[in-house]
Amino acid sequence: MADTFDILRDDSAPTAANTIHNSPATVSDPRDITHSTDSDPVPPFRVLLTCDFFEPGFRAGGPVRSVAQLLDTTSPAIDVTMVTRDRDLGSTEPYPGLSGRWAHRGPARIYYLDPGRLHQWYAMLRTLRSSTFDLLYVNSLWALSSILPILAAQTRIIQVDRILLAPRGELAASALGVKSRKKRLFLRVWQPILKRLEVYWHATNPHEAQLIGELFPWARIETRRNEVSLPPEPIPPERLGDSPRLVFIGRINPIKNLAKVIEALALVTRPVTFDVYGPVEDRSYWADCQLLAQRLPASVTFSYRGELAPEAVRSTFARYDTFVFPTQGENFGHVIAESLSASCPVICSDETPWSPVLRAGGGAVLTDATVETLAHQIDQFVQRSQEERLAARRAAGQAYRSWRAETAGPNILDRIRLTVAER
Repeated sequence: MADTFDILRDDSAPTAANTIHNSPATVSDPRDITHSTDSDPVPPFRVLLTCDFFEPGFRAGGPVRSVAQLLDTTSPAIDVTMVTRDRDLGSTEPYPGLSGRWAHRGPARIYYLDPGRLHQWYAMLRTLRSSTFDLLYVNSLWALSSILPILAAQTRIIQVDRILLAPRGELAASALGVKSRKKRLFLRVWQPILKRLEVYWHATNPHEAQLIGELFPWARIETRRNEVSLPPEPIPPERLGDSPRLVFIGRINPIKNLAKVIEALALVTRPVTFDVYGPVEDRSYWADCQLLAQRLPASVTFSYRGELAPEAVRSTFARYDTFVFPTQGENFGHVIAESLSASCPVICSDETPWSPVLRAGGGAVLTDATVETLAHQIDQFVQRSQEERLAARRAAGQAYRSWRAETAGPNILDRIRLTVAER
């Protein structure tokens, strides 16, 4: 995995190395940001990629890791320039040494933008306008980090031949239900603009492709699951003790449905440990969760253990018997893959593309999303013997191994490059 960042500054003198994911960063002159010349035998396929949040941040969850792996698996035929925010989700502080700077992650160039600083916009656009891009890849339907680049492409402020739009689960019913009136009004304006442009759509599963087709009947859709940096083999399961251990790892907001897990645990009478990890994204919702946790019976040991660095997620899952995740909707669910890769079964809603894998992997899929149904499923789990829980963990590892073997193939950027070349 390529995770070395080279920082490109306005001066060419070396300075102290920054560290991102424990990788050294060296300083270079911004004039090193060059593109292939006419003398190259085969011009690269130039991609401008935008997303709201990226490494070294991690609070935005799976999309950050998916984009990182996309960069790491792109073929040498593709030249990626990326623009992202200079801080993590929910943070008021920029990453040290990155705001307003160009950096390298492998061959990809990344600009860390503070949207509130006009001189950074000017510096970024000055560089982007010096190139023509074969593809603009945006990772949201609603975010300004997608809307502004698309408008810039439409008005030829930046030179872009075609657009690839990844809604990243934003078209699911649960997501459209949030601020639904504003989204409907926005779509009335946005749909005809997208129809006039040469837009491809990136769906990460067949269900998302169906949702895109229903709202945008004219859409050209490429279906390719998200890239993951997970190893092909799961962490071998070990015995964890007599008392069942449940875990929730994820952003704490209503979509992930942590409150429902706590409500269900109030109906479980057998002893169980339940630990929660993740950034508090919605403080009002977290306050509700804390009130529910205070009412849990003495048989339930509840703990909030704070945020997890991405590299600690798998080893944390490996210490638990089951991941309880009644999410209201996931277009992919990177955290589910991480759980299975640690041989940790998942009790999950049916609002993800993982249902067949989870059923085969020692877990359960909830088609009825009531608190009572979830409580019954947890009750069934905590009644299992230690040997039965270990067998379920082995099944999770085997299901992951089978799923991982099916994920080969070119990533979405190479798919578009090859599609364009065939036209």
